[in-house]
Amino acid sequence: MRRGAEAGVPPRAVAGLRAYVLITAMWVRSTMVYRTSFLLTALGNFATTALDFVAILLMFSHVEALGGFGFAEVALLYGTSGTAFGLAHLLLGGMDGLGARVRRGSLDAMLVRPVPLLAQVAADGFKLRRIGRLAQGLLVLGWSLAVLEAEWTPLKVLMVPVTVVSGAAIFGALLVAGGSFQFWAQDAAEVQNSFTYGGTTMLQYPPTVFARDLVAGTVFVVPLAFVNWLPVLFVLGRDDPLGLPGWVDFLSPLVAVVCWVPAGLVWRAGLGSYRSAGS
Repeated sequence: MRRGAEAGVPPRAVAGLRAYVLITAMWVRSTMVYRTSFLLTALGNFATTALDFVAILLMFSHVEALGGFGFAEVALLYGTSGTAFGLAHLLLGGMDGLGARVRRGSLDAMLVRPVPLLAQVAADGFKLRRIGRLAQGLLVLGWSLAVLEAEWTPLKVLMVPVTVVSGAAIFGALLVAGGSFQFWAQDAAEVQNSFTYGGTTMLQYPPTVFARDLVAGTVFVVPLAFVNWLPVLFVLGRDDPLGLPGWVDFLSPLVAVVCWVPAGLVWRAGLGSYRSAGS
């Protein structure tokens, strides 16, 4: 604790991270007891998410371009979106079950533990099988980078991992904010899913196939465009449909940090409004 505080890290954050690691390690150990089951469920997760890419394959069996983007370019969008969401969902997927815990009252047991609640909820029921989605996104991303005909520069090469990490952070903030909404709604997980699962599906396709107003909404309202659309357009050497300045393509890391501010505020407000199950 003291070392973390001396390094400028709040002790509560250190405690939360330590608790998160311990809880996820516990769930991983329990999962690996049944390795065959884990492999089958991970493969099932891989196959299920791969169906989205199969749909893109079928589209390109009939057309040469989609919204002016070739197959390798769309695959890059798919790979960055899928990898970013896969990483966020693997690490923070426990937020999906917060509404159920609020309804059942089982959240009360977490509140009495001397560990930050967010760390407990995020790691709750850690599902290692979600690595199947992440692996599928990485596979498509690696293939697209191998076949993509782009003018690679050191900055563009660096932009790829920065895009994935920043996109995962943005999706993570949405998962936390959406989960926090369950403190009030209790049974509105589909609202959260529309921005997370729906968002990652939308980002798999070029922004040029969507209405200008929708693209503007992903920049100025819910900043999903910073997950991959804007940085990938820079990698591909393309202009964005809104005609934004070129420096906007580099804002994904900053946007990721900013997104966690309202996510944290919503989490605190939701937790403050929680009045227990009363049992």
